[in-house]
Amino acid sequence: MSAIKTVAVSIGDLNGVGFEIALRAHREISAQCRPIYCISPVMAEQAAALLGERLPEDFITYDVSGEYTIQPGTVSAQSGRYSYDSFLKALSLALSKQVDAIVTLPIHKEAWMLADVPYVGHTDALRDLLKSEAIMMLGCEKLYVALYTEHIPLSQVPHHITADGIFDFLIRFYASFPRSPVAVLGLNPHAGDHGVLGDEERFIEAAIARANRHIGKNIFEGPIVPDIAFTSRSRERYKTIVAMYHDQGLAPLKALYFDEGVNISLGLPIIRTSVDHGTAFDIAYGHKASLLSYRNAIQAALSLDNVVHHG
Repeated sequence: MSAIKTVAVSIGDLNGVGFEIALRAHREISAQCRPIYCISPVMAEQAAALLGERLPEDFITYDVSGEYTIQPGTVSAQSGRYSYDSFLKALSLALSKQVDAIVTLPIHKEAWMLADVPYVGHTDALRDLLKSEAIMMLGCEKLYVALYTEHIPLSQVPHHITADGIFDFLIRFYASFPRSPVAVLGLNPHAGDHGVLGDEERFIEAAIARANRHIGKNIFEGPIVPDIAFTSRSRERYKTIVAMYHDQGLAPLKALYFDEGVNISLGLPIIRTSVDHGTAFDIAYGHKASLLSYRNAIQAALSLDNVVHHG
């Protein structure tokens, strides 16, 4: 039997549901791995008290400075800074090989902005800090969706639809997640309808053909009409989809598998997974948060190969 793995848990925004999820799931998760929570003992005790709970004796913390008064459901620079520093602690543990993987609980993007954190979110930070072309993929074993573009304005997406850009993305994606077949969505309604509704699909089609030739087999199919790609019939064939932009892929994915989904960063020198939901300020410290995405994020981190593929 292999040795039990150690996972650093970035605690997320303490004004949201992250700590509740970590605490309520602790007994179950600690039976699968050795979690290390990137939070100071003082902040952990404060958060547990807000939940009317006590910390388990085996609740291992890794100190993060910047203690403040937790304000459930509030966007604040202090909570933003603390969640970012918790993330940096988890990352340092992974880079120094003290843990096998990191799992991140939800942060609030506005709180990061208020704290002058120079990143939109975890994935953007990982790209810069690790100098790696990370790919954001979300979903569960029933369906995974990788995003060609992520957190950019919709008006900018067409400018990124180039044959070279998509080809490079597809090759990096397959190197990190070698599954087949993969549906590559078109950009426009009806996948452009042969140029009637837009011609970006010609670049997508060229990239698919080139990627398949490069790999030596037909892995990628498309451009697939976006509004049929998530139907039950389509999902019988495609368990993996590449979407051209954020909401094209994530709106239907979350409608189907919101509670089950996880966020996986591909193409990094470390293993990183995350829950596929936000801080849920409206239910913070109300004992209402679902644990399923967190459970799945832990399991995904543990199941990924020890040798992490580079993009």
